[in-house]
Amino acid sequence: MDELDLELLKVAQDGLDLTERPYRVWGEVLVMGEEEVIYRLRAMEEEGIIRRFAATIGHRALGILANALIAWRVPPEKVDEAGAIFAAAEEVTHCYERATAQDWPYNIYTMVHSRSREECLQIAERLSSRSGISDYIVLFSEKEYKKISARI
Repeated sequence: MDELDLELLKVAQDGLDLTERPYRVWGEVLVMGEEEVIYRLRAMEEEGIIRRFAATIGHRALGILANALIAWRVPPEKVDEAGAIFAAAEEVTHCYERATAQDWPYNIYTMVHSRSREECLQIAERLSSRSGISDYIVLFSEKEYKKISARI
């Protein structure tokens, strides 16, 4: 990845204009041709620098109003197995292992989104059943203060 790739990513993170030739617009900003923009994006995807190039969905507009962080207490010898099960679930958008704390024994975290709190609880129950992990807590979001993708 070179400096032009980095500059392209900075421009891309703000999204495409709804025009007939959006890559041409980026090329004009970056002083490169439309073909070079497309070539660089494909090359970065092939190299694993970017995973995909896709639209971001406004989940609230689609009726997905509830989201929950499910914190799981997973024994150390089952972390990889449970993590793989959780990560494979279509309903899970994020899955992380984190260190426990003195008064907080949870070490695996999953985020789920649904149309209602009840559906989120049902998802947690299904994940518990699939993984065999029954020690968990469901934390619902109350208010969204900020939500953006990672930026460079």
